[in-house]
Amino acid sequence: MGFNKVVNNAHEACAGIQDGMTLMVGGFGLCGIPENSISELVKMGVKNLTCISNNAGVDDFGLGLLLQGKQVKKMISSYVGENAEFERQMLSGELDVELVPQGTLATRCMAAGYGMPVIYTPAGVGTEVAIGKETRVFNGKTYLMEYAFDADFAIVKAWKGDTMGNLIFRSTARNFNPMMAMAGKITIAEVEELVPAGELDPDHIHTPGIYVHRIFQGVGYEKRIEQRTTQKRA
Repeated sequence: MGFNKVVNNAHEACAGIQDGMTLMVGGFGLCGIPENSISELVKMGVKNLTCISNNAGVDDFGLGLLLQGKQVKKMISSYVGENAEFERQMLSGELDVELVPQGTLATRCMAAGYGMPVIYTPAGVGTEVAIGKETRVFNGKTYLMEYAFDADFAIVKAWKGDTMGNLIFRSTARNFNPMMAMAGKITIAEVEELVPAGELDPDHIHTPGIYVHRIFQGVGYEKRIEQRTTQKRA
């Protein structure tokens, strides 16, 4: 598709996402989530999605918007404690949920990006997480086999990007976005600032453009705080 991977907006970026697809959605809590793309998915009305994300947003923001519209059939996440609608759908059986240890979630994303079919991890051995899964013993220790994720699209959000798709993330937003960007069959990146190729210092790039297929400059980021904690001055 050439060196210029820029599309005009979220509408063009999300073209081709269809009912029943599996999406990786970057971010950590409400930090570094692809707000514009999520809003576009809500407008598109795509249904029966499987979403791989560290968390499920909150009731009225992030992936919570897709849950409100009953657009998600399955969530694969590690932390889901901030979303009452998620809880309601899970307990009622409307939503299929796969809870994954956070390190395992991250490494299954990474394995997909590296082209590895499986990983072996000690996390989850001897718990409900291990039910029905293969285990192997290495050097006297039991490990659980987990498959790499298989996602149709990865949707990530970066601080800066260039027209070739090179990305720089900031702080907590760097947790899941880079490894998900590597892992999707098609990766969409929305950025706060889009610059011409050559303006980013190569030593500062977190995700090389080879992993990114579509990039656009987002607008109107809210950057909410999931749990605001303050301390009174003495």
